[in-house]
Amino acid sequence: MKSVPSVDSLFLGIDVGTGSARAGLFDAEGRMQGVGTREIAMNRPRTDFVEQSSDDIWRACGEAVRQAMSQAGAAPDHVRGIGFDATCSLVVVDADDCPVTVSPTGDDQWNIIVWMDHRATDQASRINATGHAVLRYVGGVISPEMETPKLLWLRENMPETWRRAAHLFDLPDWLVHRATGSLTRSLCTTVCKWTYLGHEEPTAEGSVGRWDASYFEEIGLGDLAAEEFRRIGTRVRPMGESVGGLSEQAARELGLSPETPVGVSIIDAHAGGLGLVGAPLDGRDPIEADFNRRLALIGGTSSCHMACSQDARFIGGIWGPYFSAMIPGLWLTEGGQSATGALIDHVILSHARASDLEAEARAQGRTIYDLLNERLAKLAEGAPFPASLTRGLHVLPYFHGNRSPRADPTLRGMISGLRLDDSVDALALLYLATIQAVAHGTRHIIDEMNAQGYAIDTVLACGGGTKNPVFLREHADATGCRIALPREPEAVLLGSAILGAVAAERFGSVVEAMGAMNAAGEIIKPSGGDVAAFHGAKHRVFQRMFEDQMAYRELMGG
Repeated sequence: MKSVPSVDSLFLGIDVGTGSARAGLFDAEGRMQGVGTREIAMNRPRTDFVEQSSDDIWRACGEAVRQAMSQAGAAPDHVRGIGFDATCSLVVVDADDCPVTVSPTGDDQWNIIVWMDHRATDQASRINATGHAVLRYVGGVISPEMETPKLLWLRENMPETWRRAAHLFDLPDWLVHRATGSLTRSLCTTVCKWTYLGHEEPTAEGSVGRWDASYFEEIGLGDLAAEEFRRIGTRVRPMGESVGGLSEQAARELGLSPETPVGVSIIDAHAGGLGLVGAPLDGRDPIEADFNRRLALIGGTSSCHMACSQDARFIGGIWGPYFSAMIPGLWLTEGGQSATGALIDHVILSHARASDLEAEARAQGRTIYDLLNERLAKLAEGAPFPASLTRGLHVLPYFHGNRSPRADPTLRGMISGLRLDDSVDALALLYLATIQAVAHGTRHIIDEMNAQGYAIDTVLACGGGTKNPVFLREHADATGCRIALPREPEAVLLGSAILGAVAAERFGSVVEAMGAMNAAGEIIKPSGGDVAAFHGAKHRVFQRMFEDQMAYRELMGG
């Protein structure tokens, strides 16, 4: 990281992911000057219940910002604008902005239902059964990972929490509220996770778009409509627009200057999209039509797959189309997998040899993935190509259900081809097969998008998986797309910083800021030939495993 005695204009991105809060400082060319990270706590009181604490998250944000400032050698007045992104988790607070419990423990500390929490599966099913028109804009099927099923669960199961709740926020919007006191909601969060109709004429002064009262009334949340949506937001604005400056209290807690401009927030994956899709490729800046060929893949615990088009495209099982939810003026289509990094970790860490490998990795100062990749390279020495090692080993990656395009949270994972072998080599092969399964999940999403008018041939990728060469190789070969990595690997933080730069009026628009701050790095091309033919067969197995699971269900009576 560079010190910045000569740089007096920095833009701060604050990202709250599933496991940590991070802060990144960037200059106006999109080059990172300092970064900080702090872990955040998680509570799992029951199966499919995942909870966090807004107080804990805000503490972690402050510590991450101070670390980033120290690393950059920056003073508070160097920071000209701030952007926030976070997971699409539900935050509940009372009229005094104090946490209100969402937990069966009754502890007010746990006031966030995390995005991956599936407690509201039944509520989501009942909402989908209504067939309401707004569901067209979530791929026809709402997910228990979205907010209205979670709201309905709270109303039905925790009436005292529902009574005490004065404000119900998406986590990115709560961060802006905590920083500034503003009740403004983001067009990104409300459109993508709350069924807000961002493309329609506004019904509230100062907003873009509108809520559909009939939807809330039909699904059992009519009290929100009756109070004119006061608890979930009456002012919805585009991402990056300034909502005001840091409050005195927030400035003290973050170690920054009061009144530093703060932009309207964005979901974490969508911030990654802002930090990726505007990168120049093939020697030129993208034009609007190029976005039809580009997919932003933001990987982590889960993954998001986002593409933009000039026209609204309704694709069954894939979220959207969402108007102006990432790139202003374009419709966003959003696929995703509920467990990617989490699945790979689960497969490794639940294996009999995991503890041995972890100890070896620690002793060598390396990661467990380094050791497994090294082992795969050795095993592949006599093989036609590395992917062929799994010719007889296949994984269906639906261990946490399927987000898209099947949009079925009840689906489960499957493995075919296991042997009576618990060696490190057996683990390495299972690890490879799991990565391939995740890659074929991405291929499935791309195929569905391309069948409806996209022409995706380029995947711009960021996140933890992009640090893994095996992950990148298998994604390129399985999808047949070239994989473009960003110059700045922390694309999510960069996306948030872009919002800070727009809020500070350093750039006139999000698109202008993307053009100035995005840049591409390494390009990974698909192998083609025998490797492509292998993955063609592998994809047919991938599809057949789903069909087999459906057959098993029918045999067992549903």
